Amino acid sequence: MSEFDYVIIGAGSAGCVLANRLTEDGRHKVLLLEAGPKDTSVLIHMPAGVGKLIGGEYANWYYYTEEQKNLNGRKLFWPRGKVLGGSSSINGMIYIRGHARDYDLWRQMGLEGWGFADVLPYFRRSEGNENGNCEFHGGEGPLGVSNVRNTNVLFDAFVEAGKQAGHPYTPDFNGPQQEGVGPYQHTIKNGQRCSAAKGYLVPALARPNLKVEVEALTSRILFEGKKAVGVEYVQNGETKTVKAGKEVLLCGGAVNSPQTLMLSGIGAAAELNKFGIPVVADLPGVGQNLQDHLDCTLLYECTQPITLHSQMNPVRQLITGMKYVFFKSGVGTSNGLEAGGFLKSRPELEVPDLQIHFVAAAMRDHARAKSEGHGFTIHVCQLRPHSKGYIGLKSTDPRDHALIQPNYLEAEYDRKVLRDGARIVRDIIRQKAMDPYRGKEQQPGVAVQSDEQFDAWIRENAETIYHPVGTAKMGSDAMAVVDTKCRVHGIEGLRVIDASVMPTLVGGNTNAPTIMVAEKISDDILGKAPLAPMYVAIAEDKATAAA
Repeated sequence: MSEFDYVIIGAGSAGCVLANRLTEDGRHKVLLLEAGPKDTSVLIHMPAGVGKLIGGEYANWYYYTEEQKNLNGRKLFWPRGKVLGGSSSINGMIYIRGHARDYDLWRQMGLEGWGFADVLPYFRRSEGNENGNCEFHGGEGPLGVSNVRNTNVLFDAFVEAGKQAGHPYTPDFNGPQQEGVGPYQHTIKNGQRCSAAKGYLVPALARPNLKVEVEALTSRILFEGKKAVGVEYVQNGETKTVKAGKEVLLCGGAVNSPQTLMLSGIGAAAELNKFGIPVVADLPGVGQNLQDHLDCTLLYECTQPITLHSQMNPVRQLITGMKYVFFKSGVGTSNGLEAGGFLKSRPELEVPDLQIHFVAAAMRDHARAKSEGHGFTIHVCQLRPHSKGYIGLKSTDPRDHALIQPNYLEAEYDRKVLRDGARIVRDIIRQKAMDPYRGKEQQPGVAVQSDEQFDAWIRENAETIYHPVGTAKMGSDAMAVVDTKCRVHGIEGLRVIDASVMPTLVGGNTNAPTIMVAEKISDDILGKAPLAPMYVAIAEDKATAAA
């Protein structure tokens, strides 16, 4: 049996960060296991390839939820990255941290060291923002972050319409004010996707103390009593075992991490007994507390032939591909998600509870349905849902997908927020700035006006926007799985480090926060003191003081 100091399960966003940080000084021998392939496809590195990646089966676990009783019994498609870089290799590349108050809430929940002042230094350390260093941003980190390239006038028109509708303009959603409409920044560098694999793993691959195994599906973690000592995995049909001299670091994400824990004997004892799995630790919170961002989309015809529908022409696709391959220029360098907003469904709210993504194309069913002419899509995402679900086992075979039950729209409050959000977007699109481009409202259609009609439309059309968290939550209560250092309760030598440890869903995209978590925990693993807190003023602080 080969031996390493650290065995990392999962080469997604967190796993790539750890592989880099733990091998920097050369003192530790690290093995990184990834169930998927190498990230060699041009679709991964070309930002415009995002639609085919999210909707396709390559580099994708291609999960489905259980039937959702509040969504007309539909099983929702859940794309998750299965490749070096994980979901950072197939996601929409939007760089968002969430709101500062999200992390202050974690601190108020008893998670010392996780307030916004504590995590901001790690966001800055990870970030290589092309605008350089400032109090909110880092300019020298591994994760390349860039400004939009303004590839379509529709994005500017949407932002102007938002201002005309009375919403503030926000040039930096990760700066002092999140609320408003404005441009997104992206994890794109020099016209290419900067996944966690690109930013963190590639610079570490030449180090002799790092070994990476792909197509290696972890079947279980190995224990001696209450201590994790190794990992069993299957590669090319062969079962292999590897020893971890110091720690096993589980970075499988909100679906795979709880599944791996349960298959290894960590979870609710009653549930494990149903499958005949010997109980190593009775932790009832494993798989529970699942939270995700549900999303509904409004679709409009565009009266001018300026949308990404033009790229459906095979000749145009060839030209776009050649421009990208040879010059890293053209629409191939854009993710098609250049503008959006963070808005409040009710003015009295302290922080935004809606995220808006504007897409310069008519997109249905995660880009799996063929585009129907020139149009544009506006995603309305509820940021802080009250509904919660769980991840469970379907069998003891690690090749079988886990049971995914998000319980979408179980809370009536969630339905109201989505209704209100759709009406807010309608108000934006009817503004003067959109007059030259606004055609027929295809979805939900102008006939949908009442609460009941909006509810019916949402039940039939709402989908995930791919931000599951919380299934191995951090804390000290009875349902917590890990402590504030991401160590599994009651187990020695095992940590979970990924989005599953987040106790609550942040108000935004979850890739940057996942990278931050791994950056922060890497210091603790290495015995380093945490970075000094950074205290900055945010808009809500000023508003509270004025009140």
